[in-house]
Amino acid sequence: MKQAMGAYRHNTATPKFREIERLRSKARYDDAEATKHARLTGDRAVNEKRLTTAADKDAVIADKDALIAKLRERLGEDNK
Repeated sequence: MKQAMGAYRHNTATPKFREIERLRSKARYDDAEATKHARLTGDRAVNEKRLTTAADKDAVIADKDALIAKLRERLGEDNK
């Protein structure tokens, strides 16, 4: 066991091992940042689409309301 621990300590003390660990840590960080960015960008895109869809629906409803108002005016005039 002492021999295994000695080999582990020897390997972890080398500059090559430290560089590999630094790169692994950087890769984990970069992956987390990319995931966060994708989530935020996706949320923003979904919100923009939702707002556009709501605006489109509001425009359609306003057009229909105007049409209904015109029809009511015509029916009111015809009934008199």
